[in-house]
Amino acid sequence: MESIIMIKGKVNFQITLDPGVWIFDDRKVDLTTYFTKVQQETDEIEEYTKSVSKHWDREIMEGAIVPPTLKTERTYKKQKLLNGTFGISLKPFLENAEIQEDASTVQFVTVNEIIPLTLDEAKEVIVGFSLKGKPLGEEIGGPIHVYYGDGSNATDPIKNVKEILIK
Repeated sequence: MESIIMIKGKVNFQITLDPGVWIFDDRKVDLTTYFTKVQQETDEIEEYTKSVSKHWDREIMEGAIVPPTLKTERTYKKQKLLNGTFGISLKPFLENAEIQEDASTVQFVTVNEIIPLTLDEAKEVIVGFSLKGKPLGEEIGGPIHVYYGDGSNATDPIKNVKEILIK
């Protein structure tokens, strides 16, 4: 089975997607909770500034505190990676491919069919790449599963995607 997927068509740069390395990507999301919790747009710089300010204020008031559970936290994160079900947003990959202005659809080419989405719909797509800590193999419709941004196909994602074609 080929685990590499290409984004090609009306793009300035063809992008090669390797789902096997996304487990190390900080942009990954937990698919067991992603579609059930309320999604809200956040400004990352603003969130970072608030976080640093809160930490600074606490240190001024209370003094620096070294967490005694650092080893426990690392173990928990490792366990979550080994057993988690994860996905990643397709939007940054589409932006890096630089879709040409005359393009209007994104087609997910599977073994049996071609599923077209508008550019706006495709930018909301979440691409699943692991299930219970294991990469999505051919036997479960891998290497990726495609979930609509609204979660309407969360229980029945698009499977067996072989390439992503911009038309």
